[in-house]
Amino acid sequence: MIYPWHQPIWQQLVSHWQRLPHACLLIGREHTGKTAFARHLAQALLCEHPSSLHEPCGQCPSCHLFAQDAHPDFYLLTPEQPETGETTARKLQQIKIDVIRAILEPLQQTSVRGGRRVVCISPAESMNVQAANALLKMLEEPPEAVVFILVSHNADRVLPTIRSRCRALLLPPPDAATALQFWRQAHPESADQAAPLLAFHSHAPLFEPQPEQDQWREQLLQLLAEPRLLAILDYAAQWDKQKLPLAVLLDWLYKWLLDMLLVSQQQAPLYYPHHQSSLHTVAQKTQPHTLFRLIDHVHRLSPYGHHSLNVRMQAESLLGEYLLALNPKTR
Repeated sequence: MIYPWHQPIWQQLVSHWQRLPHACLLIGREHTGKTAFARHLAQALLCEHPSSLHEPCGQCPSCHLFAQDAHPDFYLLTPEQPETGETTARKLQQIKIDVIRAILEPLQQTSVRGGRRVVCISPAESMNVQAANALLKMLEEPPEAVVFILVSHNADRVLPTIRSRCRALLLPPPDAATALQFWRQAHPESADQAAPLLAFHSHAPLFEPQPEQDQWREQLLQLLAEPRLLAILDYAAQWDKQKLPLAVLLDWLYKWLLDMLLVSQQQAPLYYPHHQSSLHTVAQKTQPHTLFRLIDHVHRLSPYGHHSLNVRMQAESLLGEYLLALNPKTR
């Protein structure tokens, strides 16, 4: 299945079907349908009786196997899921070299169904350095009749040498009105929250609802609107008990700081439009250079978002810096 907003890209791809590259890199915002596009392309490549427009027939043995996630010539590589436990949310999920090595031998052999083999890697930026280098060797000398489909939410984090060996396809997100309509139809029970949720998710309508995180985020926004030291310490302690990674808190705070910058320049906030009044109030208490310093602090912590550091201490420090930025006289 391809979502309506990606149909024009599919038509462009179909028009050059005979010149498909051995590797494609699908680039776009997270939760906008890139994986669905990749799977549709993979099924079309494996289909034994595709239509004249290269659509998968949905009836042949290959299509049936694909629908059951059992096609022997389709390899889906995704980050290794951590074992169940209280700290799993804080572990960085990666595609490791063992996963890449596992497909090396099968790809050197003939296909099981007698057609193409398709390797889908999603997201490509989750490969660690060793896995990326192993993939690079395959892309430099691709096996016969093998197509690689890489899905990326952030192409800048994919090795340049890998990007250079793929044909990049930019899959745009839906416009705001289309995203809003889609979300309301898919989640009628949350229709009243559609606008603020979509704004926070950059109008990417395929995100999984997480009501508990939404509540924690709203508590953080109320704290950022009226920061107090004791409230910060309490929030950091409660955050640590939830076992959520620091990366989540960094994302929420980063978007708040960006919105503060926008409001300080008389522009509309992007991520928290329902808090525009509070953003305007706190933006008046600081200066752009101070906001840039805080944003830089968040950037420097980003590589450690899933690290096993003291999350409570980092949350206290970060929110404390925010408090001081709004009350410089207390330094």
